[in-house]
Amino acid sequence: MKLTRRLRITGSVQGIGYRQAMCYAAARLGVTGWVRNRADGSVEAVVHGDAQALEAFIAWARRGPPAARVSGVEVSDDLGQDPCDYAGFVCRPTE
Repeated sequence: MKLTRRLRITGSVQGIGYRQAMCYAAARLGVTGWVRNRADGSVEAVVHGDAQALEAFIAWARRGPPAARVSGVEVSDDLGQDPCDYAGFVCRPTE
């Protein structure tokens, strides 16, 4: 069974390669979705995959790449408000 989660990551997570590293983590873990910087300095992601892969992905998001200083990760169910074909994992423009 595939699940979809929305993540909001806060801390020092912009300008240090967080999004690119997240794309590599998604490919390694076999999850799909997207990631983007937010104007408020946070990073937002929607991720789709099986429960075990999502748990591993969220654990990665709490650490991030070496230069990141993650202070928090909010996780919520994504109810499809933002349609995505989930064919891969992409970086979206800042919103």
